Amino acid sequence: MMTGKDRILTALHKEIPDRLPVSVHQWQQYHLDKYLGGIGPLEAFERFGMDAQIQYFESMGQFWLVDADFAKFSTPEWTDEATIVSDDPDNRIVHHTIHTPGGTLGYKTAGDRKTTWITEYLIKRPEDLEPIRRYMPVPELDLEPIRAAYDEVGDRGILRGFVWGDQAGCWQHACCLMDLNELLLLCFDQPDWVHELLDVLLEKKLRFIESMKGAKFDLVETGGGASSSTVVSPKLHEQFCLPYDRKLHDALHELNFLITYHTCGGTFGIEDLIVANGCDASETLAPPSVGANQEPWEFAEKIAGRIALIGGVDQHNVLTDGSDQLIRDTVRTLFERVGSRGGYVCSLSDHFFETPVEKIACFAAAARECRYGG
Repeated sequence: MMTGKDRILTALHKEIPDRLPVSVHQWQQYHLDKYLGGIGPLEAFERFGMDAQIQYFESMGQFWLVDADFAKFSTPEWTDEATIVSDDPDNRIVHHTIHTPGGTLGYKTAGDRKTTWITEYLIKRPEDLEPIRRYMPVPELDLEPIRAAYDEVGDRGILRGFVWGDQAGCWQHACCLMDLNELLLLCFDQPDWVHELLDVLLEKKLRFIESMKGAKFDLVETGGGASSSTVVSPKLHEQFCLPYDRKLHDALHELNFLITYHTCGGTFGIEDLIVANGCDASETLAPPSVGANQEPWEFAEKIAGRIALIGGVDQHNVLTDGSDQLIRDTVRTLFERVGSRGGYVCSLSDHFFETPVEKIACFAAAARECRYGG
């Protein structure tokens, strides 16, 4: 019998494990606190008999974490002064002022117990790029805490990492720095400036990747939802996502990392572009019932085993609100139509918050019953 780590890694190498690996994209602290008595993610995976995917967040710089502390990334040339407008956990409002030798920038966020979102973007005019280019700091990764986290996970599953930034991919990071609609218009009106922005972010991310050498990550996540074909057309993806994704992936492969490329929305029309960016796996296989534009098995048919696949289960309509029979039928369909030849980790398409524990138990049990060669 395989361990959780062996099972997931076998699938990520496009091979056939002993049974269908079963996991969730990430445990959210809100759900752990409300439904599971505040236990940690690793304990939650064990409780439900799942194969663990533990996400390492420290020093990665995601603004959307509920407990994000951007002050720790400040330097003498880039000081993030945060003004807390509201500390109500159900209505968190923070206004940020960035002080640099080249001028002052600002952005605003709001949030609740579940997540954080941007209400005012950092880049408001093209000239705001220059202080970002010159002064935005890139942290160095501390390898020792990663080693400790890797050892803690052990054989129970895998440890996942990110590439530094609000989002791991260059295009996706850019969409956190300025309004998406404005950025899309600039792709047509000022494409050279958009490429300049992406080049700035690429250089910083490549610098961060250099500090990842020796990090004990089993899998590194790149991309992000903004590269989905429900957000950008295949033509724009090819111009503004693919070249930068490929360079990031080449650098990560030089350090022998496995890579999963995250598109939590649509994949229709960009299947070959995802393969071309050099990733080892694609996630999260979101189905149309949660806003995507093709079924996971339709995507899998076009990918034709060229990369591994992770995800596929609608975390709302199937897992949270669906019957036990619907959950079992969904898992069986995904096993037969996406994972019949291996190379597949059955997982939820994205975050969940109000899912009853008995539904999670049903999901995990249904996947464990899907065995290869029997």
